[in-house]
Amino acid sequence: MDESKPAAKRFGIGFKLAGRVYMLGGGAAVALALGLLALIVGGAVWFAMAKPAAFRATVTSPLWISFALWIVMMAYWSAAARQSAPAKRAESQASRSRHQLLLNLALLLAFLPIPFLRRRWLPDSVWTVVVGLAVQLGAMGLDVWAMRCLGRNWSGAVTIKVDHQLVKRGPYRLVRHPIYTAMIGMYVGTSIVSGELHGLAGVVVAALAYWRKTRMEERGLIEAFGQAYVDYSRESWALIPWVL
Repeated sequence: MDESKPAAKRFGIGFKLAGRVYMLGGGAAVALALGLLALIVGGAVWFAMAKPAAFRATVTSPLWISFALWIVMMAYWSAAARQSAPAKRAESQASRSRHQLLLNLALLLAFLPIPFLRRRWLPDSVWTVVVGLAVQLGAMGLDVWAMRCLGRNWSGAVTIKVDHQLVKRGPYRLVRHPIYTAMIGMYVGTSIVSGELHGLAGVVVAALAYWRKTRMEERGLIEAFGQAYVDYSRESWALIPWVL
């Protein structure tokens, strides 16, 4: 009988650069992780010592709550992606990378206090924060509802799945792309919590990214479902009922 034990899995870190995936394992991965942690901790310590008032304002900002909600949704998307059906065809990696670049820029604008975009467009009050978090939670609920309606048809990229079905139940009765509506709504919620212009700039970039993605997906769905999707588009709205 073979008494040999399976090899233990090594700690590894993967990252993507210029469309290529790179993997680090073993000691190199540990060193990189520790180096990044040291850089983050060191930067926080420097910020606290150099600008204590700004540091206190930052760590007590309600934007941390909004950020935590984003992390929750990212974890949900990651889990849902594992249950997704295999793709029959999908957008190019270059197109997907452009979309991700726009979304990353939108997230940075949503949270980073950029000096020339610090002017407030909403009053600095508790009620502003409450309304913003309520909008973000509502958008999260819409996102989860729509994803559950799609089931294994869902994907973070523009794809046509194997045995793809045209879903018209739930929020899809009124809106063809409710997940994109929800995503823009999350950016809107964060911008309200922030109350500053950089948050609005993030909403604009995200809206452009999802409008581009909507047009791409519409073309793919028309190719996949033909007249059935054309008829569906005539009796529904792309993103916002009775508006768009």
